[in-house]
Amino acid sequence: MPPAPEPSPAHRGPRAILDRYRRAMLDKSADRLADLYAGDAVHEFPFRFPGLPARYQGREEVRAGYRALWGASPVRPEHIHETAVHESTDPEVITVEQTVTGTLTTTGEPFEVPGLLVIRVHEGLITHVRDYMDGLAVARMRGGPPVR
Repeated sequence: MPPAPEPSPAHRGPRAILDRYRRAMLDKSADRLADLYAGDAVHEFPFRFPGLPARYQGREEVRAGYRALWGASPVRPEHIHETAVHESTDPEVITVEQTVTGTLTTTGEPFEVPGLLVIRVHEGLITHVRDYMDGLAVARMRGGPPVR
């Protein structure tokens, strides 16, 4: 039997990886998410808030970090609403404006977290992510005071 054909560049580019990234996020699958990353990838959280590190260094830190984060979280993401996708002059980079919505399983309350992702994909794997989430929205999800 001949070997399976290599995925086309379109199936390995940033847009295709973004679609798989979102599916893993909605399913809260740390394994499927981490498998999208290169072994030495970096996932950064420039907007800091309690309970989240500044970065995950490497695929296995992404896997362990998201597994712990999602395992302890009452968040059930249900939709990712894409506001805009900005293609870059660099074919490996995509910038995404989006809002994640869902339900807190402990209270049944809805939540929404706006964010921006800058994703670099090289040879079909994520090599770098800058993940800008609305920290106040995350704090509200965790039972913090509403912001007016």
